[in-house]
Amino acid sequence: MLIVEPAHPNDPGPCALLQQSHALMLQLFEPEQNHFLGFDALSAPNVHFFAARNGSEVLGTGAVVQVDAYGEVKSMFTSAAARGRGVAAAILRALEDHARGLGLPHLRLETGEALTAAIRLYERNGFTRCGPFGDYRADGISVFMEKSL
Repeated sequence: MLIVEPAHPNDPGPCALLQQSHALMLQLFEPEQNHFLGFDALSAPNVHFFAARNGSEVLGTGAVVQVDAYGEVKSMFTSAAARGRGVAAAILRALEDHARGLGLPHLRLETGEALTAAIRLYERNGFTRCGPFGDYRADGISVFMEKSL
């Protein structure tokens, strides 16, 4: 049974997945095009980190960074073995529910144009493209999306 729950990014299972995610992002994009959060940043008080697991096996991660007027989805990653099994959608639902509980009116995110499966996931779940937000700048690589809660 799939369980999505609060977790700590430095715990062994989530940490291993985050390391895989960071390695993939560094392989796909130039350093200045990477906007993933490091382990210290994911442990900040305004970051709400979740992991999906089946038994003791961690299958995916995701986080909501609580910003003034919105939440930002970060660190969405699913293990290769778990892709196509609804793990990412379950994490995204948990992040949305948590953001609603925090009283956040919107979720926003930045992803890469090359990450077509991620873009499809977000579109299927009601996210639409928008312009850059926060400290992001349009760079021709990033895709910015948002969803009203």
